[in-house]
Amino acid sequence: MTYNNPARDLYNDGSDITCRADAAVTGKTFAAVTGPRVDNLITIATAATGARAAGVIKYDAAADDLVGIARGSGRIITVTAGGAITAGDDVQVGTNGRAVTHTDGLVVGYAVDTATNGTDVPVSLI
Repeated sequence: MTYNNPARDLYNDGSDITCRADAAVTGKTFAAVTGPRVDNLITIATAATGARAAGVIKYDAAADDLVGIARGSGRIITVTAGGAITAGDDVQVGTNGRAVTHTDGLVVGYAVDTATNGTDVPVSLI
């Protein structure tokens, strides 16, 4: 199996878990739990804008594939930016599960570096 578009840990004290993708998902975006477990695995999809995140999808996966998600408070992992982000900004889930500067959704972490739209931003998860 080849992993495309993998997220990269900068610091990791959390735990990865294997999930089942409810729909096709993209690596380096935020994940959300979508329903009951299947084959004892948590079912995930891309998190909705402003929603809570269950973690960061580690690589691209098709619907019904097994996929890893990175979790853990204080963990620093790369997420695709959905706009300009400045180091220190609180981050929320944006369109397509990308990281955006917090405006009105739930804070899911904070940026530890500056990034532009479409680039990787290291996010410290909360």
